[in-house]
Amino acid sequence: MKRRETKEIKIGNRIIGGNNPILVQSMTNTKTENIPETLEQIHRLEEADCDIVRVAVPNLEAAHAIKEIKKEINIPIVADIHFRPDLVLESIKNGADKVRINPGNIGGLEATKPIIELAGEKNIPIRIGVNSGSIEKELLEKIKSRPKALVESALKYLEFFEKQNFNNLVFSLKASSVLETIEANREFAKTNNYPIHLGVTEAGLPESAIIKSAIGIGGLLSDGIGDTLRVSITGDIVNEVETAYRILDSLDLSSRPKINLISCPTCGRTNIDLIKISNEVNNQLKNIDKDLDVAVMGCIVNGPGEAKEADIGIAGGNGKGVLFKKGQILKEVPEDQLIDSLLDEIEKI
Repeated sequence: MKRRETKEIKIGNRIIGGNNPILVQSMTNTKTENIPETLEQIHRLEEADCDIVRVAVPNLEAAHAIKEIKKEINIPIVADIHFRPDLVLESIKNGADKVRINPGNIGGLEATKPIIELAGEKNIPIRIGVNSGSIEKELLEKIKSRPKALVESALKYLEFFEKQNFNNLVFSLKASSVLETIEANREFAKTNNYPIHLGVTEAGLPESAIIKSAIGIGGLLSDGIGDTLRVSITGDIVNEVETAYRILDSLDLSSRPKINLISCPTCGRTNIDLIKISNEVNNQLKNIDKDLDVAVMGCIVNGPGEAKEADIGIAGGNGKGVLFKKGQILKEVPEDQLIDSLLDEIEKI
């Protein structure tokens, strides 16, 4: 698919936009001023290959903590501020690699002028984050359509910032509605070449958040829209990163090696505990750094043929199974040796 052409924006030691990989973000849920707890979460995110981390800055202590946190991490840190322009300035002074502000609650256009000046001085990008829950009331009353109001709000700030000769910008237009998020971003993407951060806001618990994000974020990515993203989940933040990469992997947009597990949904022909075996294989594959399609199929009769696109796979039967490559059977294996045989063969590839 052809990606939307955007300008490049440098965030610490990462670059988004242009032909650069789509970067994955998450956000800590600790009190940022609690430096040990915040660092523990960021280190977990780094281990999960998170590219950029965002932290909440609701007070001066949190803004000042950024300076100490930065000494102990290897990924860029973004300060997320609502209501208080003074905290945006303090975050920049303490080394934030990017700041995120919300036009609906930062105090209006005039309140951003000191932010623009200092961010320009320090060469720090600003993300204009427009959310459906905090669109300027007068704008929503005038326009009536929430997606159109999101776009209008973002464009108003875009125009103002450019008039101040500041274009080190990233934009995000988010709603808790998947359809509104898609509509707003599609419309906004037609108007300019700034990088877009994708997300469905307040997406909920994992079972709904993953589906909403896969459709909303995945739909926009398939349109070529999006330069960085966060999957919003009420739960473990590492799950946000893992889900984000699954979305990118499914569209062949991930920059890291991809193990793709193919497994059948089971049917009356299945004669092994396919669910247990699939879960075991999936856990083992997490530590393998290769580009591979791996199949775990439920029956010897149809399995190898149905999964012939897989690089390597196993199919089970009554007490035994087969190991196959690209649909061609390599050997028959006792059922209790299926997983080990598969892993041994993967090591050779």
